[in-house]
Amino acid sequence: MASSAGESLEAAAEHERILREVDSTDTACLGPTLRSVYDGEEHGRFMEKLDARIRNHDREIEKMCNFHYQGFVDAITEFLKVRAEAQKLKNQVTDTNRKLQMESKKLVGAMEELKQCRLQQRNISATVDKLTQCLPVLEMDSKLREQMKSKRHYPALKTLEHLEHVYLSQVSHYRFCKVMVDNIPKLREEIKEVSMSDLKDFLESIRKHSDKIGETAMKQAQQQRSLDGVVSHPSKASGRRPKRDPFASLDPEVENTSPASEQDSGILDGEEEEEEEEEVPGAQDLVDFSPVYRCLHIYSVLGARETFESYYRKQRRKQARLVLQPPSNMHETLGGYRKYFNQIVGFFVIEDHILHTSQGLVDRAYIDELWDMALSKTIAALRTHSSYCSDPNLVLDLKNLIVLFADTLQGYGFPVHQLFDLLLEIRDQYSETLLKTWAGSFRQILDSDNYSPIPVANEELYQKMVGQFPFHDPELEKQPFPKKFPFSEFVPRVYSQIKEFIYACLKFSEDLHLSSTEVDDMIRKSTNLLLTRTLSNCLQNVIKRKNVGLTELVQIIINTTHLEKSCRFLEEFITNITNVLPDTVHTTKLYGTTTFKDARHAAEEEIYTNLNQKIDQFLQLADYDWMAAEASPKASDYLVDLIAFLRSTFAVFTHLPGKVAQTACMSACKHLATSLMQLLLEAEVRQLSQGALQQFNLDVAECEQFARSGPVPGFQGDTLQLAFIDLRQLLDLFLQWDWSTYLADYGQPTCKYLRVNPTTALILLEKMKDTSRKNNVFAQFRKNEREKQKLIEAVAKQLRGLINSHHA
Repeated sequence: MASSAGESLEAAAEHERILREVDSTDTACLGPTLRSVYDGEEHGRFMEKLDARIRNHDREIEKMCNFHYQGFVDAITEFLKVRAEAQKLKNQVTDTNRKLQMESKKLVGAMEELKQCRLQQRNISATVDKLTQCLPVLEMDSKLREQMKSKRHYPALKTLEHLEHVYLSQVSHYRFCKVMVDNIPKLREEIKEVSMSDLKDFLESIRKHSDKIGETAMKQAQQQRSLDGVVSHPSKASGRRPKRDPFASLDPEVENTSPASEQDSGILDGEEEEEEEEEVPGAQDLVDFSPVYRCLHIYSVLGARETFESYYRKQRRKQARLVLQPPSNMHETLGGYRKYFNQIVGFFVIEDHILHTSQGLVDRAYIDELWDMALSKTIAALRTHSSYCSDPNLVLDLKNLIVLFADTLQGYGFPVHQLFDLLLEIRDQYSETLLKTWAGSFRQILDSDNYSPIPVANEELYQKMVGQFPFHDPELEKQPFPKKFPFSEFVPRVYSQIKEFIYACLKFSEDLHLSSTEVDDMIRKSTNLLLTRTLSNCLQNVIKRKNVGLTELVQIIINTTHLEKSCRFLEEFITNITNVLPDTVHTTKLYGTTTFKDARHAAEEEIYTNLNQKIDQFLQLADYDWMAAEASPKASDYLVDLIAFLRSTFAVFTHLPGKVAQTACMSACKHLATSLMQLLLEAEVRQLSQGALQQFNLDVAECEQFARSGPVPGFQGDTLQLAFIDLRQLLDLFLQWDWSTYLADYGQPTCKYLRVNPTTALILLEKMKDTSRKNNVFAQFRKNEREKQKLIEAVAKQLRGLINSHHA
């Protein structure tokens, strides 16, 4: 009971608290209070208390109303009045509201429009702000497309870099920007590929135009040489670049090879100075170098410079090998060599220009490597092809072309001493071709010569000949016209050809940068070859010809004598054109005198041989009757004709040096004597009669008479007769039958028959014996001449004894 009573008190207290809260709390906050009632178990009792409280309030309200009833009535009355007024007011308000609603519809529409405008304005403002951010991106993209379309790839690459790092980073959240960002690597690759394509086109272009560029460079070098020749400044003295460069107009851009603007760098668009433009058009007009610069810059920006450098050098090496491959028929014309040189010069002029304008695309080591390769291949090609050339004029033109080629490249700083060493080799070949050409000229001169003294009808012709050949003879000058030079036409023609040869040798030595001594030595050595080999062989061939006559041989001896005398004038001629005195140390001497002496000696020998052959031909006509009973009253016809031939022949020898004529005459007489001796002793003659021997004696006497007549002046006493002394003593011995004297005096210096050899005497004696018993002609003779036969046998026996004692 006590516990329940306590709980009732607590519940009553709680209910009281809740009711106070209900009285004092805002209606909106009653929820938690009422929830506490419903959460408890005294809901009913609380409702009872709540009703009690409501009743209390009602009573208070009633009391209050009763207290204020009159005022309430008055208020109601006023309220009713107000109600009527309020109704009016309501009607007015309603009417005003209706009017206002009607009027405000327009306003609301305008407000809606204003609202929409404000919204659009905000949107437009926001759009403008966004577009302000996006438009530069789009403009740059448009600019990029335009640059790509116009193939201005380096500015396009710069635009792309600016677009990526400056503009796209500000608007990267837009989808189109993301597409653009994703497309940037593709654009870079496209630029890279297109620039590489341009580079390939550039490489193809310079390959095609190397020929023209080289031609321009060589023309400029030729102009420089001509100018240096005028002002006496040798262009070769230094290895500096010439003042005029095919790409000189580009040099101002060397300091800055990066494109300066969207015009793809004005590297090639610089203008030359007007005065230079008037000389030779610049080779930059032929090749646009901007692709290589653009490609270099593009690859540098893309971080692939090494790849580009490697590719460029590799391709240029391939082109160098193609350029250095000479055409198979290059040696046929000078144009073939010129085109070959133009291509090489063009190649290295381009590389030199790239070296000086590309900031490291190629370096000096790379250029030197290419040049070493080119030099070796060029020299090998020239050495091979020049060896095929047989025309000295073409070799000379080739030499001038090589000098110009070397001068041009040396002007660009390339070492060319090996080319000049090659020219020294070609000089030897040139000399050989000259020798071959002059050999033909000499053959033509010698073949066409009439080998007769040159007649002159008047002073003008005389002086003209003296001007062609150095000849002075006071005796000839005193003779009246017409008169004759002692030599034939080939002497002045050969002399002139030798001088022309010297001039041809001198032409080759020009521009080789040789000293006067070296030029002089070269000319003298070549001239010596011309004299000792070419001219000598031609003369020997003429002398050795089968159909050459004695008259021609005599004239050749006279001609070579005068040519030998002219050698000192050739020495003076060389000295005058080289300004090197002949007594200078190491100066080569001309061997012309030796050449002409040898030719003269050969002609002399040929005369001797020819005379002997003629004598042999006459002797073949000899028809002796070796068994004749008695001799005819005169010499044999063949011998008379032979002597007449010898007399007429030696009459032609009047212009020959005395010793030559005397030697020829002595040689002919000795050969005649020897041949007659052989004729007498030949094995075919088995028997010999006294009459035949007497006929033979008449012929020998005719020969002795010829020798005594002095066919050639200058012999002392009976010197020429001594050629027949062997025959004379042998015939005297047999005709006089003086064996006792011969056998008694044999071996003594004073012997009458000193020249008779016992072997020869025995052979002839055996022919006179009767060696055949079947020969009826001598049958009776042997009976009548039995004593003589015994004597012959005795003499033969003694001769054999002499022979055996001599051999012992």
